[in-house]
Amino acid sequence: MKRMAVMTSGGDAPGMNAAIRAVVRTAMEHNVEVFGIRQAYTGLLNGDLEQLTSTEVSGILQRGGTILQTA
Repeated sequence: MKRMAVMTSGGDAPGMNAAIRAVVRTAMEHNVEVFGIRQAYTGLLNGDLEQLTSTEVSGILQRGGTILQTA
């Protein structure tokens, strides 16, 4: 199975959680595992990854900011 990672950086902006959800849903349709990198570059360097599935991204549209946190 293929894998990919997504991270958010540069501060919060409207639509970040929607973009994360869209990435996860689209990747799942193509049998690609998605991992979220928490706290952007800090998480990348420290290996702070979390597998994102439909369960993790359900209900995130109503939450402010980004579920992955930014740098």
